[in-house]
Amino acid sequence: MSIFDGLKFRKVHSPIHNLDPRMKFIYVIALFVSAILFGQIIPLLALFVLQLPFVLLARVQRQWLRSLRGAAFLAVFIFVINVVTRFFYSGYVLTGADWEYSTAMSLRFMVLVESFSVFFLTTSPDHLGLALEQTRVPYEFSFAFTTAVRFVPVLAEEAQTIMDAQKARGLEMEKGNFMKRIRNYIPVLIPLIVSAIRRSLELAEAMESRAWGATKKRTNLYALKLHRGDFALLALTVGILAVSIYVYLFIPVPTLVQLL
Repeated sequence: MSIFDGLKFRKVHSPIHNLDPRMKFIYVIALFVSAILFGQIIPLLALFVLQLPFVLLARVQRQWLRSLRGAAFLAVFIFVINVVTRFFYSGYVLTGADWEYSTAMSLRFMVLVESFSVFFLTTSPDHLGLALEQTRVPYEFSFAFTTAVRFVPVLAEEAQTIMDAQKARGLEMEKGNFMKRIRNYIPVLIPLIVSAIRRSLELAEAMESRAWGATKKRTNLYALKLHRGDFALLALTVGILAVSIYVYLFIPVPTLVQLL
């Protein structure tokens, strides 16, 4: 459940937290596109390292590391799937290029998790919803999205609490074969589903008591405005995307196998 720690906002006064959510989202999308363009380790590693100054400036290193640790299982799964697939498609022979490609695919996934983790750790759901409204997204969609962002970490923490409680009652979740382990999670899923339904009903009652949707023309106390830091981030985003596209189109990126 530690991967969901990277989706929970941490209120810290830092230059990254003060940036406009719209500019940070554009930056994340640019990194997403850049990571998809490349299938080599060297550019993906450069994109991964590029995030480290943002993490240090935002002072969310601990939560960021927990999200990466939680995503490590999926990264290993992607690596194994790529190795097995290339093993069968290459005539039951694995070369250094196959191992490197599989590692690059796992690194690409970690870059995506890393960038979105920094975004959600440094962006308040209130500011995110306000940014969606100011970009003309219907309020119903923005409210649903921000509510999901708020409740995913909460449900993850509740799932961890239920697992700890069931283990304290003697439930062994790590023993047995694959099917038995799946069945062992039923005592966790049922209380979690019941809790999620109860939370949704409480939220619906709270929305109804506050006359949600009674007026179409809503007003906000605050309005997001772009500052110099936002324009600097936008310039950095355009530069990263332009360099990535130029390298992808005109510069052949060597693999580690070719270099060694």
